[in-house]
Amino acid sequence: MSFFNKIFSSENDEKSSNSFWKNIQSEEDLDKAIAESNEQKVVIFKHSTRCQISSRVLRNFEAEVKNSDKNVSFYFLDLLKYRPISNKIADEFDVTHQSPQMIVLENGKAVKNASHSNISLSLV
Repeated sequence: MSFFNKIFSSENDEKSSNSFWKNIQSEEDLDKAIAESNEQKVVIFKHSTRCQISSRVLRNFEAEVKNSDKNVSFYFLDLLKYRPISNKIADEFDVTHQSPQMIVLENGKAVKNASHSNISLSLV
């Protein structure tokens, strides 16, 4: 990456590259996450790529996940890119939209949620 790209690159270009994430980019992806929650816990992490707080929370959460042996599926949603899906999640699970936000699904229902500094793998 060039010097100018480093200075002027957009936070919007940020994307998590950790291999444990399954991306939610469509309603079908969301449906898969919901269906999977009938087999094991599912975590949906809603992330704003323009927010430094969200980026910090994401890094901290990913570090927790890397050091964990919990049997959980982790789904990542870029809520700026996929705002309609983010809104659908809020409506379908009756969870007030926040950013960053973690929603834990079990048996097709949201059983826990947290935002900002309250996001932790210990809630799963």
